[in-house]
Amino acid sequence: MTALSSNSGATEAEAEVVLSLQGVHKRFGDLEVLKGIDLTVRSREVVCLIGSSGSGKSTLLRTCNLLEPIDAGTIELLGHDLGHERIDPDAVRRHIGMVFQSYNLFPHLSVLDNVTLAPRRVLKRSKAAAELEATELLARIGLAEKAADFPDRLSGGQQQRVAIVRALAMGPSILLLDEITSALDPELVAEVLGLVEELAQQGMTMVLATHEMGFAKEVADTVCFLEEGRIIESGPPGKIFEDPDDPATRRFLQRIIEAGRL
Repeated sequence: MTALSSNSGATEAEAEVVLSLQGVHKRFGDLEVLKGIDLTVRSREVVCLIGSSGSGKSTLLRTCNLLEPIDAGTIELLGHDLGHERIDPDAVRRHIGMVFQSYNLFPHLSVLDNVTLAPRRVLKRSKAAAELEATELLARIGLAEKAADFPDRLSGGQQQRVAIVRALAMGPSILLLDEITSALDPELVAEVLGLVEELAQQGMTMVLATHEMGFAKEVADTVCFLEEGRIIESGPPGKIFEDPDDPATRRFLQRIIEAGRL
């Protein structure tokens, strides 16, 4: 299916800009959570957001999906200003898949119905077409035999993989992943990260907020270190993890190393 298929290659200069943030600020009352975020994500690129809890990673992702309005700056998706007064949030979300820390599957629906609900309701696909695609996607991640099961019959790792497939079933231009392994037992983390790595290899454009430093080092094209609502430093993972320029980045990574997480 297109959501899991490879795209033709392109140089960084030629690659289409999928998502662009310029000078983005976000406040919650007196607390300024994002303080002038600039970020460009190109087609087929994997961007990992790292930083301590409370640094602004999740809020950044939520602003991209219009779940949180911004107070200043601009966000563009495929060249369209998401702050325009005529923008349709539902139309935007057809192009942006988002997967959260909690799986957010509908407990009263089967796995198959969870995956096909949005394509049928939003994209107006026929039941047969939506179920065919969903079945193929589930087969690709080894869960075809779980199609008729309800979420409470699945492990946490299986539920999160279904949540990712549900997002992919909409054929998004970009996938936003917010700490998708944080609610999982350690032994289940690998199966979810394995799916994300497969998507990266096949050309899915993604932005991930993650505490999995080894995974970010292995899979990301660009790593952004956030602290107190700012992107302090960004670059290729080899540079960020092995030779960071900013003292704040070095202090953060030293704590990660001392904790045995890198």
